[in-house]
Amino acid sequence: MFQNDAFRALDRQECLRLLAKVPVGRVVYTRQALPAVLPINFALDTDASVLLHTSPDSDLVRAIDGVVVAFEADEFDAATRSGWSVVVTGRATLVTDPVENERLSQIGPSSWMPLRDPVFVRIESEMVTGRELRGTRATR
Repeated sequence: MFQNDAFRALDRQECLRLLAKVPVGRVVYTRQALPAVLPINFALDTDASVLLHTSPDSDLVRAIDGVVVAFEADEFDAATRSGWSVVVTGRATLVTDPVENERLSQIGPSSWMPLRDPVFVRIESEMVTGRELRGTRATR
């Protein structure tokens, strides 16, 4: 067990500030009627949506375009037993507008994988939740 005051809920602004500090998160979606989680690098857009840069013919794009997904990122320090976790929930859509694609090419994330004709996927930040774990000690 942990002390009861170990967790603190984070407001939307704190969540977005923390998300902007880390380069990798996880997309949580449904694949073949089963839960799936995929680590991926990302960036936040100016409207606080999560941006992914990936292959247009990837299983990920086919699975999430037009559906609600969750995106989670976190940072933890095992030595101090402290850290945070943020979840963004919203509809994922393939960005098809050429002007928007050009803008995102300048500010969006670059894929860590070599891609041919990459596309951007936007996850709207319809719901943003997070919590912080403050340094705790285990109790029995």
